[in-house]
Amino acid sequence: MASMSLVKLNGTSSLWRGKKSVNQRSRSPAFFATRRVSIAIHASASSYADELVKTAGLSPLPGSNNESWCQGLDGLASRSAEYYKQGARFAKWRTVVSVPCGPSALAVKEAAWGLARYAAISQDNGLVPIVEPEILLDGDHPIGRTLEVAERVWSEVFYYLAENNVMFEGILLKPSMVTPGAEHKEKASPETIAKYTLQMLRRRVPPAVPGIMFLSGGQSEVEATQNLNAMNQSPNPWHVSFSYARALQNTVLKTWQGRPENVEAAQKALLVRAKANSLAQLGMYTGEGESEEAKKGMFVKGYTY
Repeated sequence: MASMSLVKLNGTSSLWRGKKSVNQRSRSPAFFATRRVSIAIHASASSYADELVKTAGLSPLPGSNNESWCQGLDGLASRSAEYYKQGARFAKWRTVVSVPCGPSALAVKEAAWGLARYAAISQDNGLVPIVEPEILLDGDHPIGRTLEVAERVWSEVFYYLAENNVMFEGILLKPSMVTPGAEHKEKASPETIAKYTLQMLRRRVPPAVPGIMFLSGGQSEVEATQNLNAMNQSPNPWHVSFSYARALQNTVLKTWQGRPENVEAAQKALLVRAKANSLAQLGMYTGEGESEEAKKGMFVKGYTY
């Protein structure tokens, strides 16, 4: 499965060899010489490159509270080496955590460990891992509960990333924003979402990580853009940008409808969303000219892909 990433890594990008990160200072120079990680030093929301999704998918996690885990580690090293030969430079691994289901300690640990093993394997094979533990919007919980779960999940993720000697400088994160559950009676403002999300990131994500590329997770196109813009009103330790799917594609697909005569209009709709989010990752989005369609929420209870 191929998709598009928010950063570009081409043949002119430097090859990362022998660089130590904060979690690897006790390692010998010989260790780093064996790790081949290609990385774009400056992440930009205006550049795109092919990204490979390399998981076997979500499956029920035995012993949990009806939760899931992501399979696909078996044979990942050999597959990653082959993907690198074919020109891939990025990989993405998505797993999910459900707030209404607990989450259980088992599900959090399984999510964190799987992401860490995938990231280490990817780096060993020259790929930049995009790390994505998605905290689902499902539920009627307040934003404070989402913050609590997010901090717990990211604490585990970075603990196991360090245990697996993953280079923090050589990864990208694709987290959920910290929002109330989709069915909560009180809706949070972009400023509130930015406050809680940045609080979580500052408490859990080392500044060595180059980029935070948010997923939209069922927010409307405008909501995702407004929230990203609110997070970029002051400098952050990382580049804070976007890696949206539905929040970039929804209006585009509805405009296109699979008809050749609608292609030009769909392309214009995509340009509108791309420009809006490009401005938002600079903190310069104003919301002018947004359509009613772009304001419609896209949350689907129990959504899977």
